[in-house]
Amino acid sequence: MTEPSSSPIVHGFPHLEQVRTALTALYRRLSYDTVSRFPASVRPEAVAFPADEDLHLGAQRVARAIVQHFRLPEARMVVSFRDMVHAGNVELAAGPEYFVELHGRFRDDRRDVGAVLAHEVMHVYLHRLGLEFPGARENEILTDTATTYLGAGWLLLDSYREEPALLGERLTTAASKLGYLTPEEFGYVLAKRAQAFGDDIEPWLTSPRAREAYRAGLRVAEDDLRHPPMVGCGWAGRRRYAHDRRRGLAYPAAGYAFEGGDPQRVSFPCPMCHQRIRVPVRGRVKARCGLCRTVLECDT
Repeated sequence: MTEPSSSPIVHGFPHLEQVRTALTALYRRLSYDTVSRFPASVRPEAVAFPADEDLHLGAQRVARAIVQHFRLPEARMVVSFRDMVHAGNVELAAGPEYFVELHGRFRDDRRDVGAVLAHEVMHVYLHRLGLEFPGARENEILTDTATTYLGAGWLLLDSYREEPALLGERLTTAASKLGYLTPEEFGYVLAKRAQAFGDDIEPWLTSPRAREAYRAGLRVAEDDLRHPPMVGCGWAGRRRYAHDRRRGLAYPAAGYAFEGGDPQRVSFPCPMCHQRIRVPVRGRVKARCGLCRTVLECDT
């Protein structure tokens, strides 16, 4: 189920911890090897839907491109259009046929058909995996995060745009988007993906607002790499970390916590997948995340 674009647009990072939990869950369920099978994002030309293409044949073609990107075997999407509350909806069943409904407005404005289908096909993907979170909203955040991290969610971010609109007799600007994540949270997940795979999709974003949101998310993703005990944390971070280490204090804002014993250990979230890592406190070390296999330079 894709959130309608008419919903009020929330900004910032209100779901950031849920997004990070979703990234960890995705790696745990799929494994590093499976996640690594998605190094390239779905390309714009694969999901382009020109106005002169047959409505239903074109929708089936775009759906098939998304299915192939996610490597869903024997998953045929039957796409139809009708007026409804949400932008899209999928009927989850045993398969191999899945029925996807798109809002009737996409008959005329086809720019975001690929974005809606990416979200709905990911519902099928997660359903087959048996991966879900309790609560409808949490599950939709998982779906948006997985869609984005596995290479098709840039379409959802690109649906965030501002366009001229008539309000009575006055010309104004109306903003619209798709998905349950904020634009900046979509940017954060895309930045995490770029860090993991070197897959920077910013040149594909057609919306100036989407590009701004991507850069805001990128700043937060880069900041994850500057938390102690990472070597790039900076002077202030090192000083705070040394103070807390002497007293065995946790610092929730940075995520690290100390554990007693001989040797003393420090635990902190992997800046890539947010699985917690534990290493001895003994100066400069290389820590390797057992979940996403990222190697981190640390000064413990």
